[in-house]
Amino acid sequence: MTEIIRAANSGFCFGVKAAIEKTEEQVKNNKLGKKIYTCGPLIHNRIVTDELRKKGVEILDDISEASPEDILIVRSHGEGRLFWIKAYENNLTVVDATCPFVSKIHSLVSEASRSGRKVVIVGDKEHPEVKGTKGWCVGEAIIVNSPEEAEEISDDNLFLVCQTTIKKELLDSIVKVLEKGKKTFEVKNTICNATAKRQKNCSRLASVCDAMIVIGGKNSSNTQKLYEISKKSCLNTFFVEKIEDLPLHQLTKCNKIGVAAGASTPECVIKEVIAKMSEHITEKSEMNMMDLMDDIEKSLRLPRIGEIVNGKVHQVTEKEIIVNMGCKKDGVIPKEEVTLEGDQKLTDLFKDGDEIQAKVIKTDDGDGVILLSKKKLEANEHWNEINEAYENGTVLNVKVVRQVNGGVIAAYKEVTGFIPLSQLSDKFVENAEEFLGQTMDVKVTRVDSKRNRAVFSHKAVLAEERQRKLAEIWSGLHVDDVVEGTVMRFTDYGAFVDLGGIDGLLHISEISWGKLKHPKEVLQIGDRVKVKILSMNEEKGKISLGLKQTTPEPWSVINEKYAVGQIVSGKVVQIKEYGAFVELEPGLDGLVHISEVANKRVSDIAEELELGQAVEAKILDIDTERKRISLSLKQALNEAAEEVAEEESYEEADEADDSEE
Repeated sequence: MTEIIRAANSGFCFGVKAAIEKTEEQVKNNKLGKKIYTCGPLIHNRIVTDELRKKGVEILDDISEASPEDILIVRSHGEGRLFWIKAYENNLTVVDATCPFVSKIHSLVSEASRSGRKVVIVGDKEHPEVKGTKGWCVGEAIIVNSPEEAEEISDDNLFLVCQTTIKKELLDSIVKVLEKGKKTFEVKNTICNATAKRQKNCSRLASVCDAMIVIGGKNSSNTQKLYEISKKSCLNTFFVEKIEDLPLHQLTKCNKIGVAAGASTPECVIKEVIAKMSEHITEKSEMNMMDLMDDIEKSLRLPRIGEIVNGKVHQVTEKEIIVNMGCKKDGVIPKEEVTLEGDQKLTDLFKDGDEIQAKVIKTDDGDGVILLSKKKLEANEHWNEINEAYENGTVLNVKVVRQVNGGVIAAYKEVTGFIPLSQLSDKFVENAEEFLGQTMDVKVTRVDSKRNRAVFSHKAVLAEERQRKLAEIWSGLHVDDVVEGTVMRFTDYGAFVDLGGIDGLLHISEISWGKLKHPKEVLQIGDRVKVKILSMNEEKGKISLGLKQTTPEPWSVINEKYAVGQIVSGKVVQIKEYGAFVELEPGLDGLVHISEVANKRVSDIAEELELGQAVEAKILDIDTERKRISLSLKQALNEAAEEVAEEESYEEADEADDSEE
């Protein structure tokens, strides 16, 4: 008789139970029909959260979505200080269902961090309880979840707390690391007593049971830890979130089954799981009696054509195998119905007493024999493998054996399937002759079990490989990385750059610090360029790139390259009534006021200058705050003229000296 034992302390803990009761109370007293929200899932159990949703309790991901007319429930995991500040500022109605043990941790870390100590939280940084605790620290807290992470701590004067649901062994291992590193620290063991008892009772029960059922939500941290603890003592440990997850078939032969449940698991679910197991075990006992009667009946009847039978080898010769099938006639497997390789003989493969399976291909109720076949059975098994590959989406390796209209026939072991011409490659295939004799990986896209026909696709495998390669490329790229790529094509709004299998868009505004009308003013097809990743969206397959970001913004280094009084070269890029703009370099323009164009009165600048004209100008002023440069063409001309005059004077003086000599 199978025994089902429930571990002590299974199910709702004090904090979770109180949170649910407070929520139910709000639903009951909500006479005005206000909207009720929980900040994230109230507990890590979909059955409970789905039931609450039916009662009108929705889930908010962010406090900014709530209004003063709503009722907001803080779950047992708690929230950080910033949450409560926002709630106060926005005049929100908040029901605090934070577990008292968690609230105590908040007080501890707040006081410790205010006194100048560095807070270390042992736990999962993604767990809502840990996030909430971190939110009560002044400054940044350190979160560690392994001894290796603890070894990276460089701070001293530490104050340790831990997630209420972690295992005591984890806390102890991290304390040892800090002691070895000679750190100054204080430890507060904030693991919930109920958690410790639940884990201890689970471990104790697992050590004496043939199988363990751990019930809880897949996202529940404490349930996951129960599963890990149980697995150490009982290999047959199963994680069950709902009734459908119960491995009833595997539990049938167990004499003692243990049941443990996480802190977020409702009592009704635990009782339902236990009841379902009890019912199945009772039914199975009755079925065992029926199986015995079936065995008796089986021994009296003969197998039918197409039936797969099990038996024992009674005798083996070079021509046939005699099989005892447990019925009133023996079966015979001729040599022709067995797959032999090279010089193999039947006696090399089989001996008296071997267990054997075969398919009935001929039966006789008179004095004739029952003819069996191993080959037909193998073909049947191969079709089963094809069906499994179709259902699971797994890959098969096939050999292309002949060409037919519209494609090829490919062999998988002892059976064949059809590959359409369009599915032989991810490129256009005009003639399939080049594929004859090749082996290739395929996906099964269609199966007709009644007619034993299948359709394969090599193209689907190639597509998956490409997706896998793309995923690897995506994983190696990050925002702000500077990477090298090849310019592939232009558009009016930018250029597309190949980053090794993925194209990124280099918008025209991100190519140069100056203004461009078209990317080809700076780039050419085939150019190798270094670009910076500005943003990424893997879902949409889009990457935004920047080229100008790989060089300093001109105004950020202007004092290193330019100074007042300096003569600089540039080109005219814009003409206005009041003056002309001269580009010194991309992204850096200076203004030549109309009064600084020439050594005469200028009424129309267009009569003196034209767009694209190369000029030399003198820097009159650099205003870094307003990003403006004042230039003068006439002063540059005057200085040039003075230099020429001075040079001529020197030459005349040299000539006079020569004549006197």
